[in-house]
Amino acid sequence: MEKILIGIDDSKFAEHAAEYGFNLAHQLKAQVGLVHIVEPVITPVTNTAIDTGMSLSVDPGMDMVELMHIQDEQARNMIAAIIKKYGEGMQITNFTEYGDTADGIIKCSKDFKADMIVIGTHSRTGIDRFLMGSVAEHVVRHSEIPVLVVPFKDGH
Repeated sequence: MEKILIGIDDSKFAEHAAEYGFNLAHQLKAQVGLVHIVEPVITPVTNTAIDTGMSLSVDPGMDMVELMHIQDEQARNMIAAIIKKYGEGMQITNFTEYGDTADGIIKCSKDFKADMIVIGTHSRTGIDRFLMGSVAEHVVRHSEIPVLVVPFKDGH
């Protein structure tokens, strides 16, 4: 196991998986690849969220280039924070991709020539999992290399 790809986002589930993946990489003296996928943002016609009635933080007048710049900045900051917290002294390769999260993780695993993928999951079940889909499940089903899915239950 020489290269481990860790999928991250801004959730506590991904942070838990990153910690686990970095600990594993330290033990194996493996290189780490960090991947963050930016999914396209579809801006609503109105400036309120349908489900909550609250104002959205996205300015409806903001153009897509500006929005992508903001997402890039957030991705860089997130990756830097994870590296600072868990990756001191390690060889780390960063990936920020755009598009579908699961397919992006699989693509980056091939680009990085990873031996394993580490991703987090939020342990959803039933109708919630069906409606929300599962990035972890898609990656497990379509990856050509082992995938370590690190579960996270609230209360950790």
